[in-house]
Amino acid sequence: MKTILLIGLGRFGRHVAMKLHELNHQVMAVDQDEEKVNRILPYVTSANIACGFHAGDPSVMQKSVLLCKKYGVQVGAHPGLPDLQGFGRRRMAISPAEAEADVMYQIGALKAFCDAAGVPLHHVKPHGALYNMAARDPVLAAAICRAVQAAAPGAVLLALSGSEMVKAANAIGLPVASEVFADRGYQADGSLVPRGAPGAMIEDEDTAIARVLQMAAQGTVQANDGSTVTLQADSVCVHGDGPKALAFVQKISAALLAAGTAVAAF
Repeated sequence: MKTILLIGLGRFGRHVAMKLHELNHQVMAVDQDEEKVNRILPYVTSANIACGFHAGDPSVMQKSVLLCKKYGVQVGAHPGLPDLQGFGRRRMAISPAEAEADVMYQIGALKAFCDAAGVPLHHVKPHGALYNMAARDPVLAAAICRAVQAAAPGAVLLALSGSEMVKAANAIGLPVASEVFADRGYQADGSLVPRGAPGAMIEDEDTAIARVLQMAAQGTVQANDGSTVTLQADSVCVHGDGPKALAFVQKISAALLAAGTAVAAF
């Protein structure tokens, strides 16, 4: 069974005259590859954990929370569509009311493990198709934001930069961090190139590093049509099911530090 653990490094901002940066990283199969997770966690300050709908199960969720506690890593929930077979990356017909209930349910499940472990639920990031659907749909985005605010008061929403989720969060006073992607292609409107389409994934390490540094320093990225997209980079995501996931997170982290970037939780 696939399981996702999303890991982050701080937030863009200002601290002692240096930029702060967050790097989100997904690690697959936490129950089957705990060694890999243990190698990555020392690099990070925050992690998102799948809540059982698209990946994970109670034992894996509990283990992931305890690993985060062991390394002093902030815990976040990663709710998705009810689609284990498709790993939550297939679009589904779902009403805003259904999405609100599903997200609230998943947050509550992970929060129970957080409460038992004595750690706070720090943030929430929707997964896969749910994330991308809500990025474009203001009604769905508003439903997800209501669920986060109700189920995890004070938690930060992690959402695609410039998306409807960011707007919906701001509208109700929900704390939100804008996310960008190191290993995904962008379309001219700021959305991600759909998986399976040419240019959807960035697989070259040097290209990924250059894009992250550009997003951090300039707040821009090149789209697949050659145009320049303006974005806000509070957090950078690296997907853990990529073949170079561990190398990506290590090298991007080193490049950011070399560029004068400090690491701190948002």
